[in-house]
Amino acid sequence: MSTRLSTAIGLALSALLLGIPAYSQSPPGSGATIPGPSFVLHTPAGRIDRITVHGASLVGNLEGDSPDREVLVYLPPSYAKDPGRRYPVLYMLHGFTDTANLWFGQSGRHFVILPNAVDLAYAHGVREMIIVMPDAFTKYAGSMYSNSVVTGNWEAFITHDLVRYIDGHYRTLPRPASRGLAGHSMGGYGTLRLAMKYPGIFSSVYAMSPCCLSANLMPSATLMASVAQAQSTGSIEKASFGIKAMLASAAAWSPDPRNPPSYFDLPIVNGKPVAAVIAAWAANAPLSMVYQSIPNLEAYQAIAFDAGDRDTGIADTVRSLDRTLTAFGVKHVAQIYEGNHVDHIQQRLETHVLPFFSDHLSFH
Repeated sequence: MSTRLSTAIGLALSALLLGIPAYSQSPPGSGATIPGPSFVLHTPAGRIDRITVHGASLVGNLEGDSPDREVLVYLPPSYAKDPGRRYPVLYMLHGFTDTANLWFGQSGRHFVILPNAVDLAYAHGVREMIIVMPDAFTKYAGSMYSNSVVTGNWEAFITHDLVRYIDGHYRTLPRPASRGLAGHSMGGYGTLRLAMKYPGIFSSVYAMSPCCLSANLMPSATLMASVAQAQSTGSIEKASFGIKAMLASAAAWSPDPRNPPSYFDLPIVNGKPVAAVIAAWAANAPLSMVYQSIPNLEAYQAIAFDAGDRDTGIADTVRSLDRTLTAFGVKHVAQIYEGNHVDHIQQRLETHVLPFFSDHLSFH
């Protein structure tokens, strides 16, 4: 896989926020054929449940997305054999344009197969847990795991509706010490966002290659003109990855119920910056949010985040977050490894992410 193609997923989503030009090629999750290693879903050692969770927090969203969300649950091999046993839960958040089906190997396009990584981790001594991934694909290909009248309150769906459903329907250990949260790219962003805003739900968090950490106060007028055109014509499905990313960001971070039919505002209109919208987007950048979130982050048992050294822009913002948390004395682990945005996801899950939660979650 070429570095140019594989880093596109992170750069396109971060283009406006970081001021980095997005590549024109389609990234993983956008319908492109991805060259590279073949990913084959082996017969899982555990059981995959495909369920529907009603999101009361998503009812009435102005996008018109269904509040009944598909969720994939991977139950460990011992779940059926030991009916008296309870398990910690790891909630996983997928990236922009991705789906839970893609991550579970149920799609024709693979850059990771979560059950394979989990089974390999278990074989190397990682303790068994329940893995849960909600499908956050929306009208604009991603929810940003934020709270908006346009997309619905995805923050509450993850931290309340979903957690409550899983605790009520599976043999979990229903307490924060036994709940973890992790995600990749947009999911990594969502992981840090929810960790900063909602302490006391999860005890340990791991953000893989988190996008959108930094705000860009000088968005591209050229890009925004293309976004406005896609918005006005309604040609969203055929839009490029970068344009979809900006539409999704606007729906999540600058909703406006007075502005039908899309019900959101863009940061540049007719070539002119809109200061209030730019400020609203900046307020949703974790590197801006972190200063007010230090007490919340100090409450976690464990925090980790990473990025590949060739994941341009994202690696730099991961380093910035590392420096800020270090300055405030917040315990965490940050790592820059050899790689790009997608080439080591499955390996990182097996050898870093799952062992991290095996070490830090409570299994009793």
